[in-house]
Amino acid sequence: MSLDAPAPETRADAPAATGPEPRPAAEVAGYGTPVFSPAPDAPRLLVILGHPRPGSLCSALAGAYVEGAREAGCVVEVVDLATMTFDADVTASSPAHQPLEPDLERARDLVDWAQHLVFVFPNWWGTMPARLKGFLDRVLYPGFAFREEGGHYYGMLAPRTAELLITMDVPPAVYRWIQGAPGAKSLSRATLGLCGITTVAVNTFAAPSHSDQPTREGWIREAHALGASRADGPRGPVQGQLHAVGRWLKAVRPQFYPMSALAYTLGALLMPAPLNLWAFFLGLVAMVALKVATVLTNDLHDYESDARNRFWSPFNGGGRSLHEGGFSRAEMWRGTGVALGVSAAATAALLLVTPAPLVVLAVLMVLAVLALGYTIPPLKLSHRGLGELDVALTHGPGVLLLGYVAQGGALSAGQPWLLAGVIALAVLPAIILSGVPDYSADIEGDKSTLVVKLGIVPSVRLAMVFLALSAIGALVLAFSPVPVGLALPLIALPHAALLLWLMRRYLDEGAPERRIDLLMGLGLLYIAWFVIVPFIAMI
Repeated sequence: MSLDAPAPETRADAPAATGPEPRPAAEVAGYGTPVFSPAPDAPRLLVILGHPRPGSLCSALAGAYVEGAREAGCVVEVVDLATMTFDADVTASSPAHQPLEPDLERARDLVDWAQHLVFVFPNWWGTMPARLKGFLDRVLYPGFAFREEGGHYYGMLAPRTAELLITMDVPPAVYRWIQGAPGAKSLSRATLGLCGITTVAVNTFAAPSHSDQPTREGWIREAHALGASRADGPRGPVQGQLHAVGRWLKAVRPQFYPMSALAYTLGALLMPAPLNLWAFFLGLVAMVALKVATVLTNDLHDYESDARNRFWSPFNGGGRSLHEGGFSRAEMWRGTGVALGVSAAATAALLLVTPAPLVVLAVLMVLAVLALGYTIPPLKLSHRGLGELDVALTHGPGVLLLGYVAQGGALSAGQPWLLAGVIALAVLPAIILSGVPDYSADIEGDKSTLVVKLGIVPSVRLAMVFLALSAIGALVLAFSPVPVGLALPLIALPHAALLLWLMRRYLDEGAPERRIDLLMGLGLLYIAWFVIVPFIAMI
């Protein structure tokens, strides 16, 4: 018998007969009324039990998950494939042309109703059981789950999310790193991802065949906790505070702040006078809080296009806090208000300690208009093909000049403008490329980014032009009064050459709309050199 192959019920795929036994999903997660009445806006969950046999370990895990979710205030429905009657084969020319049996009609309606889908199934031969595969073939049919237009596929089930609970006998490390997690990847990416459903968690339970009763009871408790985590269920004070901090950290996307903070610091260090620490700190707080407000308003105003985005990544597609159930719109707006309040308070204090309050106020006001105007009406610069230029200006001249004038520097000084201008050129290639995976979603969301206006191929070529200009700018800086030396061009020029080669190769492939994480990651690292190298030279 091979690991993770289908096996008789005597195999350790069901709860042990001894000890306290959890109630199965069919009993716990039936279609009856929960013990209490959930709130009208309670999260709607659909648990899809994909094991073909009743009484399995998967059934117990599903039941525990449902109990936890209901206790936390969620509305939960269950689809148990073992009890359903349907043909798992697509016998018509298209799944859309094959009438659904009553059980599948109900399952489809529940998928349409749910906000979050939970798949519980065993790993057999590296993937899901055939019955679950057949269920997906029948229910996720074109016209309901996705559509095709002009050779492109568009998911129709966004912004739903999904979660996988998988039992397996193969060690999880082997499954992930040697086998490549074939079942989880095919379901989360090729199936759910194409339909617009974002998989937010994959949980594995291994190995049932070699587990004892305490281990299984631990798995049941874990599944219960996973269900409870889908809503703000009961928590202790410390746990609740940590949960809230984690949610907000995810929402504000902290990975994008170090570059802005370093650019701001560069501006402050360009002043030959001793550093005014109060002015430096207050200006930094005002800038970071303004950036937080910008990130949150971007997610609010780009909700439609982000929801349709099949190729989102850490580099593009928004923060997704609204799409993945972490926040309501009201919470995001409250967070925006708090961030703007902090920024305003820090600005007011900064004006009392900076040597040039009027200049600082002017720079901050321009920075605020450009940053918030990225998506907020009436400017909505990112919807007019100007968002890329906006980001380059705010992340280059904007924050660097703020740091400079907060220390008493004059706006007419040449050094900060020269350094900030080259940084802006270095920012443009990455921000232009970030629109490539968003292309179709932005079109559907009526968001006219530069990539939408020009097309993918011309946009990549434009990014290559700005990349070459920024590399030339690195050479110019090396022989300018700005203290960067030859280190910057020695690092930036080979990096630019590598990026140009990769972009050329991408164009030769036909510039397909897909995730371009390697290009994006290298593009952001390229920007970093223009901030890190001068920073090291100045300290």
